[in-house]
Amino acid sequence: MEDMILNNLSYPVLSITIFLPLAGALIILLLRNAGAIRWTAFLTTTATLIVSLPLYIHFDKTTYKMQFVESYPWIPEWNLNYTVGVDGISILFVFLSTLISILCVLVSWKSIQEKIKLFYMAILLIQTAMTGVFAAVDLFLFYIFWEAMLIPMFLLIGIWGSSNRVYAAVKFVLFTLAGSVLMLVGIIALYHAGGKTFNILELARVHYPFDLQIWLFLAFFAAFAVKVPMFPVHTWLPDAHTEAPTAGSVILAGILLKMGAYGFLRLSMPLFPDAVKTFFIPMLILSVIAIIYGAFVTMMQKDIKRLIAYSSVSHMGFVTLGIFSLNQTGMEGGILQMINHGIVTGALFMCIGIVYERTHTRLIEDYGGLARAMPIFTVFFTIFVLAGSGFPGMNYFIGEFLILSGAFKTSMLLGAVSILGIVLGAAYMSWLYYRIVLKKTNNAEMTDKLYDMNAREILMFAPLIILVFYIGVQPHVPLSYMQVSVEHLLERFNAGGQEITAVKGIVEVLK
Repeated sequence: MEDMILNNLSYPVLSITIFLPLAGALIILLLRNAGAIRWTAFLTTTATLIVSLPLYIHFDKTTYKMQFVESYPWIPEWNLNYTVGVDGISILFVFLSTLISILCVLVSWKSIQEKIKLFYMAILLIQTAMTGVFAAVDLFLFYIFWEAMLIPMFLLIGIWGSSNRVYAAVKFVLFTLAGSVLMLVGIIALYHAGGKTFNILELARVHYPFDLQIWLFLAFFAAFAVKVPMFPVHTWLPDAHTEAPTAGSVILAGILLKMGAYGFLRLSMPLFPDAVKTFFIPMLILSVIAIIYGAFVTMMQKDIKRLIAYSSVSHMGFVTLGIFSLNQTGMEGGILQMINHGIVTGALFMCIGIVYERTHTRLIEDYGGLARAMPIFTVFFTIFVLAGSGFPGMNYFIGEFLILSGAFKTSMLLGAVSILGIVLGAAYMSWLYYRIVLKKTNNAEMTDKLYDMNAREILMFAPLIILVFYIGVQPHVPLSYMQVSVEHLLERFNAGGQEITAVKGIVEVLK
């Protein structure tokens, strides 16, 4: 196919990257020793990252086509194939998935002491599923990987979570499943309307009737909006983050939320251009509401994990603001900010996990004086707080700059209002930092429990620190991967279908 470049390596690098964690999970199933299970999980995730390196080294940045494509017949009667590949939009998320998985193993090394085998199997199964989502070129395969994350994530929250874990796990499943069922209906309708194929690239060549695009966009929107999560279907996220173990929170922040925004880029925009042109103003408004609402609610939180969770609602609002600005600058900023959010927010949850292991409390009022008790930890935490505040020279700054530039090109009003989210973001991060690091504490018992980071914990943060500064100083490197793919996506989007203004389109929908 003209939109694909077959795998030019001598081995199926993408399939190995996807399924090596699954093989590691099967090996762990046969093990009994806790130490062997932990090391197997660590070696498996590390090997997966190493195996994936040729994807980034041999990636051709000058083409928009799918690369390292592997396609094998699966169910010929349904024209269903196992087809995977990566382009400039998806390749960065494959890297993020492999890196985050290693960190999830390391951060759980001491904190998980019960049902260790099941825990690490769940981590590896999630890695296979989330890598598969970003690599799938077949829509049915995309859906299988999308749903495959549900059960192991449910187990992570429901078994190893905090006191209210069952409620949070069930709420997570109900929200996610409700959106996914509607997406499945949309996939079946798209299969018949698109010539009975599940290939995403072939489906994108078909121009669907406007009414059908509207309904299909809404069906897929239900699944993607829940995953992002967009306002007002965000309420599952704070509960899931708060109750999940540290590794679960890192996966949620680092990868799971990105799947929804990625779905808009990979499916909604190329398949339903007229519907996107109809709804982009409401999507921008919802994004700005999420930015401001999320920031204000974040400032009111007393639980550290819940505070970071609500900050994700605000930050992911910036991501969708960039994507639906429908211009090169905003969209590249949105994609880059997804990577940045995974790095910084994942790191912040890891920081919380480290102090929680020592104190077993998440209440901000219980903390204070960490600068004296944990000086090494304070250095790392300071860097990630500054990064999350959008400090110049760090990764968040360039992502927010590009998003706001794109937003202003589309709507001066919405762009101006969204700036308030950045101001509030700096405020709640500074306020959090003061209360747990600088403020004196009267809780001597808690202070006695604190001790500084060990070599394993320092090792966990090292790659994230490097990425914070590397992306902040050299943003052209990650942007160079996505530039041509984003240009092509916008060209096809703008060329496809009829020009429909937001107001006119909404009026037609109401009719």
